[in-house]
Amino acid sequence: MMSWVTSACVGFARACAVVVVVMLVPAVWAAAVALGIWWGAANPWSWVAPLVLVCVGTLALSRPVCRMVRFLVAKWTATEIPAGYRQAPPVVRMSTGYWWNGFSYERTRRDALLDQRRRTRWSDPANWRDLRFTAIAPVTAGLASAVPPAAVTAAVLGFGRPELHMRLAGVLGAVVAIATAPYAWRSVRPVAVRFLRPSTAMALADRVDELTAQRADTTVAQAAEIRRIERDLHDGAQARLVGLGLSLATAEKLMATDPEQARALMREARLGATASLAELRELVRGINPPVLNERGLVDAVRAFALDSPLEVTVDADVRLRLDPPIESAVYFGVAELVTNAVKHARATRGRISLTRDAAALVVDVEDDGRGGAFAQDGGGLAGLRRRLAVFDGTLEITSPDGGPTRVRMMVPCESL
Repeated sequence: MMSWVTSACVGFARACAVVVVVMLVPAVWAAAVALGIWWGAANPWSWVAPLVLVCVGTLALSRPVCRMVRFLVAKWTATEIPAGYRQAPPVVRMSTGYWWNGFSYERTRRDALLDQRRRTRWSDPANWRDLRFTAIAPVTAGLASAVPPAAVTAAVLGFGRPELHMRLAGVLGAVVAIATAPYAWRSVRPVAVRFLRPSTAMALADRVDELTAQRADTTVAQAAEIRRIERDLHDGAQARLVGLGLSLATAEKLMATDPEQARALMREARLGATASLAELRELVRGINPPVLNERGLVDAVRAFALDSPLEVTVDADVRLRLDPPIESAVYFGVAELVTNAVKHARATRGRISLTRDAAALVVDVEDDGRGGAFAQDGGGLAGLRRRLAVFDGTLEITSPDGGPTRVRMMVPCESL
């Protein structure tokens, strides 16, 4: 009983919120009609002001109304509806001193931003989508959500009159309000999903921009990885191999005159060759760990956890096998998160969980460090988010000050 009362109260509040939001534009129209009627008898031009009020009010309120509906739907039902509004390009200062905003040149950055905002706002195709929604929502979700408030109003008016039929109308209104309150507001979700989604053309344009950015990030990451490999080879194995060659050449010259010194140089050369081989193996392991290729992601993560200075526990499905590119991206993502926990969070314990959720791989990395982690521009977490985005993956960070930190990676995939 209490749960039903709570559901009815929450539903009534939500229905009222939906009515207030979606009826803002019709309220402007009603105000314009009332203004025209009031001025109609005295002024033959009285229709001008109501027309201006309707046009300006509708254009000004359409986008805020749609944003508020998206916010309410996301908060109440966890359904994210992409906005799909056109994004303005960055404002760039040219060598001539003028500012280019993607449309025109302006003398100051402020003028360039104002002109860009105006052009982007009024040339956005999403304006027509928002206007369509403000016309459809009042007669669909608005009317359905208005049933509980209207029934409560009828109940209050009925109970306030002594006549029997009014009392019966009040009882009927109360019953209707209680019965419909938990469900009336739910009509806003399908209407918003149907009419507020970006159009196919806009979705494709956003996807092209996203793929272009991902390609640029991938190119930068590959160039940085190549530079790292070249630096490691130059400073490590290459230097040791050069020294090995010099030692062998010197030993060859001393073989006839000082065999003992030649043997000492050869022993040093053997040790140098062993160290070079170890460095090369470590470099190869950093590029693509052999255990990842041979035994898969789960065993590779467990092997990494054993070598970590943290006390890390790994929970995973041993049967999990994925495409090699996805396994590699997830493995190095886990390695980066654990390394960050050691270097920056001062953590002592960690936990790694690898599970399947429908058609997605879900990886949770937790530590008991001091928290405060966030994906800042140019940082490691932002780079990890971009690398996962190549596979349509996501990165969620929960890290309050004082800890603990929990990072969730989700990558759509099909298990092999």
